[in-house]
Amino acid sequence: MQTVAQSQSSTEADWVSRFADEVIAESERRAPGKPVVVASGLSPSGPIHLGNLREVMTPHLVADEIRRRGYTVRHLISWDDYDRYRKVPNGVPGVDESWAEHIGKPLTSVPAPAGSAYPNWAEHFKAAMTASLDELGVEYDGISQTEQYTAGAYREQILHAMKHRADIDAVLDRYRTKKDPAEAGAKGAKGGKKPQQQKKVDEAELEAEAGSGAASEDDGSGGSAGYFPYKPYCGNCEKDLTTVTSYDDDSTELNYTCTACGFAETVRLSEFNRGKLVWKVDWPMRWAYEGVIFEPSGVDHSSPGSSFVVGGQIVREIFDGVQPIGPMYAFVGISGMAKMSSSKGGVPTPADALKIMEAPLLRWLYARRRPNQSFKIAFDQEIQRLYDEWDSLTRKVADGSVLPADAAAYARAIGTAAGELPSTPRPLPYRTLASVVDITGGHDEQTLRILSELDPENPLASLDEARPRLDRAENWITTQVPADARTIVRAEPDKELLGSLDEQGRESLRLLLEGLDTHWSLDGLTTLVYGVPKVLEGLEPDAKPTPELKVAQRAFFALLYRLLVSRETGPRLPTLLLAVGADRVRRLLGA
Repeated sequence: MQTVAQSQSSTEADWVSRFADEVIAESERRAPGKPVVVASGLSPSGPIHLGNLREVMTPHLVADEIRRRGYTVRHLISWDDYDRYRKVPNGVPGVDESWAEHIGKPLTSVPAPAGSAYPNWAEHFKAAMTASLDELGVEYDGISQTEQYTAGAYREQILHAMKHRADIDAVLDRYRTKKDPAEAGAKGAKGGKKPQQQKKVDEAELEAEAGSGAASEDDGSGGSAGYFPYKPYCGNCEKDLTTVTSYDDDSTELNYTCTACGFAETVRLSEFNRGKLVWKVDWPMRWAYEGVIFEPSGVDHSSPGSSFVVGGQIVREIFDGVQPIGPMYAFVGISGMAKMSSSKGGVPTPADALKIMEAPLLRWLYARRRPNQSFKIAFDQEIQRLYDEWDSLTRKVADGSVLPADAAAYARAIGTAAGELPSTPRPLPYRTLASVVDITGGHDEQTLRILSELDPENPLASLDEARPRLDRAENWITTQVPADARTIVRAEPDKELLGSLDEQGRESLRLLLEGLDTHWSLDGLTTLVYGVPKVLEGLEPDAKPTPELKVAQRAFFALLYRLLVSRETGPRLPTLLLAVGADRVRRLLGA
């Protein structure tokens, strides 16, 4: 195995390796000889968005680095599917206000959206995330909290918490009176993992939003019988709108009433499996139960009274455990999204991102930034620049000019300890692919013709060589580019514009058409369209541009766009010319 000292010497600029060093050392101190345990938590209360993905990718990257060093690692993902259904999200297909009757039930007891192939609400939303994690190469052990609680896995811990309810209440009470009123309702959710943390999308960030009832769920039942850190689900209506009215530590006999339906019941908690610990007790209980060494949390947990801060005291004082190490992670923003396809506000999910970008690129976005650094995921034109940056990094890796930290992020993006992820055999520029499918409307024969002409000396033999990047570019064009921004090539020449051209304008078109056959490749047409204005000025085609020449080039480009697509701008002209085809270019330019 690689030692900590060895890893530190070669990866000082790599945040993943630094955390791996700390986690290995801490695991050897706490549980020598046992697998290293890292954890994430996800709530399938609705579409699981790209902000939640940071909750998974941060420990995944660290766990994968530890595996690469030869250690055994368990990455636990707790599906918080036994949490209460909090509210009906807007914009979810197959869901209407009738779902409000299920508020208060466990997520696994709520019907799935109409038309779903899954048995309940939680499984419906877990499925999309599970598929995305598989595509991203995330290796994990999934734990259903419904299964854990209903099987009695935590019975001993529940009885212990109930016995020490006064001690837990005292810990919570340290923060109840200190809470800033402006933060009311914002406590109780672990960043990116609890139901009340629906996320809204704007140009800045995916912000946390607390749901109603969070305070009562976190603090537990506080009726006339005192504080209890356990909430039963009603035996009649299945809702958690219950109040514990009495509890006996010796017999474990518990009485509760339901404020929703009036049902009352007496049970023995030593045999009862239809309820759960409140969140601020549940989370630290699981840290101790699973022996978690590393788990990140959202930035909203840096404040006093947050679940992470309170949990650190509860795990130590109540469960005789140790709080995991782990960073607070920053928000993930979204740069433009034309068609919002997820829940309230159109929150984009990993599945949405993977439709328009390859898995290595999405992994890279999370790997290259430290957890406390926010970043944006592009759904707009910025995705083209992002792919250019990725391709540039790929070339630097190939020629050995890459910086060590960038090389490490790249290696983590393209594969895991288990092997490399699938990649595109011929990774043509994303912006070129997008332009081509925009112009051809995804017509395979036309697309292959154009792409094979990009590099005549090494033509593309099959579209499969350009996949899956080609498919991602096509999805981006069809789902994220507004209809009025799509490229529509003219069917007939613009005779009025052609007839209005002066002698210089007609000469510029003549020079372009004259050079088409000898420049019919992407590089050749690039030289041609930039060279025509130079020749008109009496310069050589390879002359360096001046400010005046740049003005002339822009005017020439605008003329070509107007004649070809009836707009002042469009896809890069060399790509556009290839896509339109030489014969059609000649006809539209008045030859």
